[in-house]
Amino acid sequence: MATIIDGEATAQQIRAELGAAIEAVTSAAGAPHLTTILMNDNPASHTYVSMKHADCAEVGIESTDVRLDPDDPASVLFEEIEAQNADPDVDGILVQMPLPGHIDADRVLRAVEPAKDVDGFHPENVGLLVTGAPRFKPATPHGIEQLLLRSDIETEAADAVVVGRSNIVGKPMANLLLQKSPAGNATVTVCHSRTADLAGKTTAADILVAAAGVPEMIDGSMIKPGATVIDVGITRRETDAGSELVGDVDFASAAEVAGAITPVPGGVGPMTRAMLLWNTVKAAAAAAEVEVSLP
Repeated sequence: MATIIDGEATAQQIRAELGAAIEAVTSAAGAPHLTTILMNDNPASHTYVSMKHADCAEVGIESTDVRLDPDDPASVLFEEIEAQNADPDVDGILVQMPLPGHIDADRVLRAVEPAKDVDGFHPENVGLLVTGAPRFKPATPHGIEQLLLRSDIETEAADAVVVGRSNIVGKPMANLLLQKSPAGNATVTVCHSRTADLAGKTTAADILVAAAGVPEMIDGSMIKPGATVIDVGITRRETDAGSELVGDVDFASAAEVAGAITPVPGGVGPMTRAMLLWNTVKAAAAAAEVEVSLP
């Protein structure tokens, strides 16, 4: 039976480790400050944003919760982003996805000031990541990187397979695993909807990251015995008993084969939120020109 990689416990450890850096920034320039901008009616997004603000309050980061009507014109959102860009007290800006259909999401990502782009999605920050000198690592891949490091999962010379090629998870995850770093130096294959013989690829993986957004698409028969399985997916599914959250991996069958596996919930999700705090503290320290040590 696989070892369970506890994202909740690891995220709590990281939040505690951020304390010294937050104190140093606060003493020099006031508390780090994160603004979230929400412009949708998605209940999951509303819950997620609320959790982010609770995390901020827990560790001593100030936060501003901006809610916009999804029917507002795009100009309202861009004016809000510009105001947050110009506010010297705001260190990090996060525009919660998804956005209404009349909003150009790519234009939104480019509108956020790169030094405040704590999601790490601005093209400038993507370029820095790819070249091996990241300003901000996107929170979910960064969280996975920390899980691998803190679980003593050997990545050097490992065969890693990432299922999913999104700009949010798949592509940056592949880049992090490739880089010359303590959680890198892997040989990486990226799979997607056009990949032939997916199971042939996944069963060769020492490290398998499932981030395709398809519930339980990977089962135990698609996993190499002893492999590390990181499940990024999360989907709410209705059952006779109510509802449940499931990942991209069929946990029951995968756990019989894998050496280590993240659960859903309680695996990658808490780490994503923890690394958003990490990026906010890093942004605040850079703006205040304060040297800090981040975990």
